Amino acid sequence: MAAPRDAEIRKDVQDYYGQVLKTSADLQTNACVTPDTPVPEHIRQALRNVHEEVTARYYGCGLVIPECLENCWILDLGSGSGRDCYVLSQLVGEKGHVTGIDMTESQVEVAKNHLHYHMEKFGFQTSNVTFLHGCIERLAEAGIQNESYDIVVSNCVINLAPDKQEVLREAFRVLKLGGELYFSDVYASLELPEEIKTHKVLWGECLGGALHWRDLAILAQKIGFCPPRLVTAHFITIQNTELQRVTGDCRFVSATYRLFKLPKTEPAKRCQVVYNGGITGHEKELIFDANFTFKEGEVVEVDGETAALLKNSRFAQDFLFRPSGATLAGSPALESKDVITDPFKLAEDFDKMKPKYGPAAAAGGCCGKKKNC
Repeated sequence: MAAPRDAEIRKDVQDYYGQVLKTSADLQTNACVTPDTPVPEHIRQALRNVHEEVTARYYGCGLVIPECLENCWILDLGSGSGRDCYVLSQLVGEKGHVTGIDMTESQVEVAKNHLHYHMEKFGFQTSNVTFLHGCIERLAEAGIQNESYDIVVSNCVINLAPDKQEVLREAFRVLKLGGELYFSDVYASLELPEEIKTHKVLWGECLGGALHWRDLAILAQKIGFCPPRLVTAHFITIQNTELQRVTGDCRFVSATYRLFKLPKTEPAKRCQVVYNGGITGHEKELIFDANFTFKEGEVVEVDGETAALLKNSRFAQDFLFRPSGATLAGSPALESKDVITDPFKLAEDFDKMKPKYGPAAAAGGCCGKKKNC
């Protein structure tokens, strides 16, 4: 996309999130409303500790809180009013650090205004959160160094960036080896026509800039990330009749993926893994993605790619690794596993499960509280 058009999109997004939207009630789709899903109690408590003004100005499409966070350094792309940053700051602890960067100055100011409140609320001697005004496509301009973060998160913001490849490239640059980009975003079922891509409200509502879901894997491979791991997906609905007319047959989902930056080593071999348990909030069971759930003490046979992710990331200390061999009790047959990579398929599966979940489990919010750059 040409530079003048990029600048126009950034200006429109800034206006939408800085002036048009005052609270999440002003949204015209549910792209920015997190679906009802079970949330661990320690995260629910962390959410309750966040100042009400910060929460009211939050517009996110998922819950970008990965596991195993103690002492980690985390960067939030498009941090907006700072809700996710303040949740994460509690989970990394005083020895960890969270940096939020956003291009909408009024949102950054809301986040900064509550630094002292949250420091006292969490019982910290000093704040472990920093907020920067800047563009997620140009992190170096904000002073963010190479390989300086363990985890990068983003909550429905990458779709708002005109140059998504550059956003992912910058995330890759600032991640340490073994680090992870854990992010929620909006994806389309079709290649978007110009009528959608140039519609200002649809851009602001996180639909006009949505990637076709298959393009994420292409971009990830080009930049150097491991193949995307799909975690969750939910359908997006549009309440506005005029917007429904414009989108036509195109469907949208909000989906959470994890992308790992691993060192270049010999390809890992298929093996058996045993989860040791003990990760805060996931002591008995770790739902790694839509395809792998690890229960404490249970033997699971995994493919080489999954083995590499576990062995070379922050999860390594939480697993025992054994050579692949004879089938052991509790080890599922990998060959028969129906691996889900299509977020629309996962969203359909989730819809079938909806009666299992109640409103008390909701976390609130997914499309990009903020906005990126």
